Amino acid sequence: MTQETGQADTESFRDSIPTISREGGRNWIYPKKPKGRLYNGRTWVSIILLILMFTGPFMKVDGHPLMLFNILERKFIIFGVAFWPQDFFLFMLAMLTFVVFIILFTALFGRLFCGWTCPQTIFMEMVFRKIEYLIEGDYAQQQRLNKEPMSRQKALKKGLKHSIFFLISFLIANTFLAYIIGIDELQKIVLDNPSNHKTRFASLIGFTLVFYGVYARFREQVCIVVCPYGRLQGVLLDKRSVVIGYDYKRGEPRGKYKKNEERTHGDCIDCHQCVQVCPTGIDIRNGTQLECVNCTACIDACDSIMDRIKKPRGLIRYTSEAAIALKEKFKVTPRVVGYSLVLSVLLVTLSTLLILRSDIETTVLRTPGMLYQQLDSNRVSNLYNVKIVNKTFEDMPVRVELASPGGKIRWVGKGFDTVPKEGLAEGEFFIILNRDDIRKTRTELKLNIYSGETILDEVETAFLGPT
Repeated sequence: MTQETGQADTESFRDSIPTISREGGRNWIYPKKPKGRLYNGRTWVSIILLILMFTGPFMKVDGHPLMLFNILERKFIIFGVAFWPQDFFLFMLAMLTFVVFIILFTALFGRLFCGWTCPQTIFMEMVFRKIEYLIEGDYAQQQRLNKEPMSRQKALKKGLKHSIFFLISFLIANTFLAYIIGIDELQKIVLDNPSNHKTRFASLIGFTLVFYGVYARFREQVCIVVCPYGRLQGVLLDKRSVVIGYDYKRGEPRGKYKKNEERTHGDCIDCHQCVQVCPTGIDIRNGTQLECVNCTACIDACDSIMDRIKKPRGLIRYTSEAAIALKEKFKVTPRVVGYSLVLSVLLVTLSTLLILRSDIETTVLRTPGMLYQQLDSNRVSNLYNVKIVNKTFEDMPVRVELASPGGKIRWVGKGFDTVPKEGLAEGEFFIILNRDDIRKTRTELKLNIYSGETILDEVETAFLGPT
């Protein structure tokens, strides 16, 4: 018996997914074209996010990309600030913070992200699906068209649709690549002979084919089969999490609507409109399911039916199982408090590290295999290798000074006094100490890295000498 209705009914719907047939083949989903206030709201949110996405590579801060995720060169720019391999710990901490945020957000609001801001949902439902409706018509017309034998009209419609799909996929691939290599490098590929950029051009074509395959063929399977976030729902959600839910207390028992007849059933008239508009083919009246992406199409469809039969809206709505079953109001659970505390600690730690992050990264190490050198009766030297990474977009004048104990630095060769922008400077120098400053075999040294009169970095190392 189901929890929702209490009727003699099995939960066999949980043993399979709507997109897979009993024989293991693909069941093609033909969702009815949605409409309503929530769909309109999602459309406007999608337009804003799409504008931000496609214009993002062109946005620059002081001539540099606003956002860049160059995995190949291990260079990342986020809001105009460059991050390098030396900042990897910050990246990992940011990822951990993001994961905890996702856990907390999902525990509170379910898959709200999937329905409103997920790129897969936005492109599928707000771009490719709209084009499909425009060319092939609504779901019933699409079904008829696919069953028809090939004709000139069918070939034209299919050819036009898939040509547009491919062009949009090519545009998405260009944008995706621009976030990896930068818009300037992408322009070289576009304007120059492709044979001069074979690897990157092959990547562009590969991304295009992947996006085309996803939105033309794989579609909702990404959310149902591939997406790990959807699989986590069963762990992250509880009875107080906000989901799109069917109010079975109000809707059951179901019964067909008959005009001018006193109704003895619940408010659900079993019209199946909520099922017909669902892009993953589920029946939301069966309860929360992993396939639900919270797209709100079923809410709009049900509200329109309630308006027609003069019933209150909200038979399907954003709610929680506890709100439906027990009429409970929202409560902050210990789990939410725990997640919030962990997230707060991570955010404070990450913010502090970002504020204290230096523009350079300095490494000073004793040259391997080298012992100390006795220069005379009063002076001892050690040889060191130094590397300074400049994380900024400007050449940076630097000098290295010994802060403690007293002594001096003598460079091997000319040394360096400038670290190139987004580059590395390397050199070798001797540190020379007086015997009076050496009181044990291993003496701790502190060096300061200056740019002008500003200390950019402090480095500690060890000095070996006679006792």
